Amino acid sequence: MEKSLEDRNEWEFDSCMREMFEMRDVDVREYSPLTLAYIGDAIYDLIIKSLMINEGNQPVQKLHKRTSSYVQASAQSRMMRKIQEYLTEEEHGIYKRGRNAKSVSPAKNQSVTDYRRATGFEALLGYLYLKKEWKRMLELVKIGLDDMASRESRDL
Repeated sequence: MEKSLEDRNEWEFDSCMREMFEMRDVDVREYSPLTLAYIGDAIYDLIIKSLMINEGNQPVQKLHKRTSSYVQASAQSRMMRKIQEYLTEEEHGIYKRGRNAKSVSPAKNQSVTDYRRATGFEALLGYLYLKKEWKRMLELVKIGLDDMASRESRDL
């Protein structure tokens, strides 16, 4: 019988990448919050795009529009507000480091508050991803997405 993801010591994609590209082990605590946000942005984008295509084949423009509504800073900021109550002390510290990091100015259509909170959200996801705490990372994303879905259904 196939082992569940929880029972595996390593994710196959991760172990293949490490082997093929001779990647070294790193101490995630050495990375700046903006570096954590950089990889966190990418992994969150991959999660959302994976969820979108799981709903079936659609025109790319439609996929892009739907994906954009989840990956913009205001959406990440709303998710982070919900997720905060579920964070451990360590996770909250990573979020705060990301939120408080001096970064480039936000996009024209995003508030500074949303942009900073979204940077903290991405830093947290990057941290969990690099620590290989994928289940925890996905649990937090699911909490945020479930909250967004319940808000949308109430607004209808």
